[in-house]
Amino acid sequence: MGLLLDKSVGCLVGAAVGDALGGATETALPEEIQARFGGWVDGIAPPFHANWATARPMAPYHKGDGHITDDTLMTHALVRAYARKRDHLDAYDVVELLVPDLIERVVYIPDLEREGLTFHRLAAAERWLVTRLHHAHADPREAGVGNIVNCGAAMYMAPVGVVNAGDPAGAYAEAVEIAGAHQHSYGREAAAVFAAAVAAAMTPGATVDDVVGAALDLARDGTRAAIDAVVTQAREYDDWREAIKPLRAAIAPYDTVGEEYRRPGLGARRPSRLHSIEELPAALGMLVVARGQFRAAVLGSVNYGRDSDSTATMAAAIAGALGGAEVVPTEWSSVVSEASRVDLVEPARVLAEIAGEVFTRDQERFARRATRFQELGAAGSARSELASPAVATGGVAGSARSELASPAVATERLS
Repeated sequence: MGLLLDKSVGCLVGAAVGDALGGATETALPEEIQARFGGWVDGIAPPFHANWATARPMAPYHKGDGHITDDTLMTHALVRAYARKRDHLDAYDVVELLVPDLIERVVYIPDLEREGLTFHRLAAAERWLVTRLHHAHADPREAGVGNIVNCGAAMYMAPVGVVNAGDPAGAYAEAVEIAGAHQHSYGREAAAVFAAAVAAAMTPGATVDDVVGAALDLARDGTRAAIDAVVTQAREYDDWREAIKPLRAAIAPYDTVGEEYRRPGLGARRPSRLHSIEELPAALGMLVVARGQFRAAVLGSVNYGRDSDSTATMAAAIAGALGGAEVVPTEWSSVVSEASRVDLVEPARVLAEIAGEVFTRDQERFARRATRFQELGAAGSARSELASPAVATGGVAGSARSELASPAVATERLS
């Protein structure tokens, strides 16, 4: 397969695998994970709660056993939005393409073990999309304001990075636009930085340092500070088991949830320029510890616990984009595909095809702009000439001014 397709498959299949492995340990702390599973998790694991259907009445989800969660359901929904438009997305496309998919399309929901609408699987922060955009008819460019600030938008932004492969700044800008319909503050910022990290990883020959460099170049405020602190700490380790506690200590000053993940305080998930979500810096930290190796980055994220499915989704998406399809263990991906009753490769194939079409459109758009800008340069020379005292007194200047002022000429130059 071509490199674009190979990296797209590595990214999206990898993200789904990370999601499924991380689901088994979500909300648990590292010491709880070891106690439950008799040591570190080293692959697909059963649910953390054996009585998963009743252990968490507010979230009776069968996580574990290779089941993808809402992270992947949302990622695939975003791919379908791209498939319908075949071009860059904006906040209005969230209203017109993404939200209808969430509330109208029937899909298999693995951790509910039944078919249904994706909306039925969404958490409160993601249901906000439907409440604000479908029911309240909010301006999509600012609909995310007021939502709890979490990783809800970041967790499904990998497709934006694939569509903008090799252009982290473009991915950042597009994700900021899309995520504004869902999130605000550092939740929106993390979505943009994650998309940029994926776009950097999609670059041929990219390394973990390239990904981290792109993230630090583009990130703002607390998100940048948190990434810098975690990555600096991560460079001191090469074993994810030893790095878990130091990485948590590095992110703690920027995290609002606190040490008791299941019991966040009143200051949790509020907007701030000083704070960051935890999942993205932790994912990048694990990538650095793992030196970009898929298996180690994912297992480190899974055993980190807390919001482990989203952390592992992000780490796996980036590691998969760096290494391509071959780095995703087939003993994981085959089980996840079968258990979740989903073709993990097809969305990646579709997205790679769309990325190629979008790039062609971008080339055409830039070619038109280049032509117009060159004409602007010629016009600028003409103006300079018109400004010359020697020419200003001659009849040529009057003719040039008349031509520049002609509506017909202006229209021709813009067509």
